[in-house]
Amino acid sequence: MSENNLEEGILSSVPTYREQMQLLRERILADAVMIGEIPAPTFGEDRLVTFLCDRFTEEGLDRVAVDEVKNASAVLPGKTGKKKILVAAHTDKIWHQSIDHTISVTSDGLLGPGIADNALGVTTLTMLPAILNLLGLGLNADLILLGASRSMGHGDLEGLSFFVDNVSMPIGAGLCLEGVQLGRLSYSSLGMTRGEIKITSEEQQHWDAWGRSGAITAMNRIIEKILAIRTPEVPKTSIILGSVNAGTSFNVPPTRASLKFEVRSEEPGMVANIRDQIEELVAQVIAENRINAELEIIARRKPGSIEFSHPLVRSARAIMKQLGLEPVVAPSISELSVLLDRGIPSMTLGITKGDNKHQLDESVQISPIFTGLAQVVAVLQFIDQYLDNE
Repeated sequence: MSENNLEEGILSSVPTYREQMQLLRERILADAVMIGEIPAPTFGEDRLVTFLCDRFTEEGLDRVAVDEVKNASAVLPGKTGKKKILVAAHTDKIWHQSIDHTISVTSDGLLGPGIADNALGVTTLTMLPAILNLLGLGLNADLILLGASRSMGHGDLEGLSFFVDNVSMPIGAGLCLEGVQLGRLSYSSLGMTRGEIKITSEEQQHWDAWGRSGAITAMNRIIEKILAIRTPEVPKTSIILGSVNAGTSFNVPPTRASLKFEVRSEEPGMVANIRDQIEELVAQVIAENRINAELEIIARRKPGSIEFSHPLVRSARAIMKQLGLEPVVAPSISELSVLLDRGIPSMTLGITKGDNKHQLDESVQISPIFTGLAQVVAVLQFIDQYLDNE
């Protein structure tokens, strides 16, 4: 399908989609609040999975199911069903069950832990059947709607990986949904290693020895050595020190310390090289300081990409332009990497604007949601036609 046909067939309708979806405003917000208020820590998504399946059933979808790793899936049948489009959003959140998950609704936003990551993405799954029905749109391909479990942290994308490797329906293309940020356009994934270093010192030491061998001092030496590792600009490579935890008080010598880190690169060999350097320097600090330390690798990703000129990427850019959005092209280290690694042409899109991601006062704006949903519908229409013409 040519760009001219795309313009005539889809682009001219996108602003209308945005306006029409205002009729579903209350339903969208209600689902977002209910999904946001259900605790769903990684490996503990059961209640949210049940809610998602109930909503799929209410919408009359086919093949509503929960698999062995707690993925929730359903199929919205297309006109022909010859091709399959996977639309996925991760169900797990970073927050523990004990956190207050109350979502506050204001005149222009939703506020509460997990609303951006990823309650609003999951809400898009529950609302897609009603949105397509409202707009009078029917795709030729079947839509596979997937609430993917065990994505974050130690989950290491287990849910989506399991589903893609075991699903009986061949997937022609995929779309991953994140609550924020609107304008995000990810069509590539970085190589990545995510790990945690844990240090344990002796429980009892003479007070004047702590300056030399305490857990914080040893961890500081590790951090200094990590920061000294050279990271090239080409291929783009970075080391992110995401979290350091040690100690409990002013006058209690800490016996434990932990560091969470992430290595990212466009080149998989570079990630492995830096990981090996970190393993070596941890061993060095252990030997020099007579402490116990361990390095646990929590997650790995392989780099992958479709081209900037790929029809899916080109169509997404045109749709964003029609909606007044400036595409922010950025690689992903999340669900997209699973699909690209398996040769499935895919992208990740954001639904709305938001702030304070992964903080208790995480928030999303209401008004841009309808732009984000119009974007998703138009992209799905193009993917459908793209698959028809393959």
